[in-house]
Amino acid sequence: MTSALLAGMGLGLSLIVAIGAQNAYVLQVGVRGRGLAAVVAVCIASDVVLIVAGVAGLGAAVSGRPVLLETVKWAGVVVLVGYGLRSLWSARTSAGLVAGGDGGASVLPIVAGVLALTWLNPHVYLDTVLLLGSASTRYAGDRWWFALGACVASVLWFCLLGFGARRMAGVLGRPGVWRAINLGIGVLLLVLALRLTTMPLGG
Repeated sequence: MTSALLAGMGLGLSLIVAIGAQNAYVLQVGVRGRGLAAVVAVCIASDVVLIVAGVAGLGAAVSGRPVLLETVKWAGVVVLVGYGLRSLWSARTSAGLVAGGDGGASVLPIVAGVLALTWLNPHVYLDTVLLLGSASTRYAGDRWWFALGACVASVLWFCLLGFGARRMAGVLGRPGVWRAINLGIGVLLLVLALRLTTMPLGG
């Protein structure tokens, strides 16, 4: 039980911590502050649902449906390119350079953004449903402890990333730093989109 729990936490952290589209978005929201709790909650809830689905065997079923995987793949490319270009645009304007600059804007578009970058990002499915789901089969009767460990890793990481960024907003929100963050995130998202176009997802 303990070994499965720790293994789930270790593998979960190794996959989640890698900087990707979702983490980059949480970092941005963390600096701005607006909608942060909702975004962190969406990321954690999404991971829990996908991890449980993977451990329950959905990964094996989905990997045999190449048409579905290709559809999600190209939808993900469109989403990554869109948010990448938006970050690059923010890097060259003053609008996105102040922490907390969202003012009284609605939280709904912010939450919609993280939902898109989570559920239309094939990397998320590869990490949670396929990789974690496959790894859990090594633990047979303890596979749900493995799943619990991965879920705990998700909770720890997104709370640390989002609320940690919020606490450092004074530094991260400086114009030069914020411009560099947006520029780096924009380039990262476009690189991920490019990699995704050549990534084989079929089983």
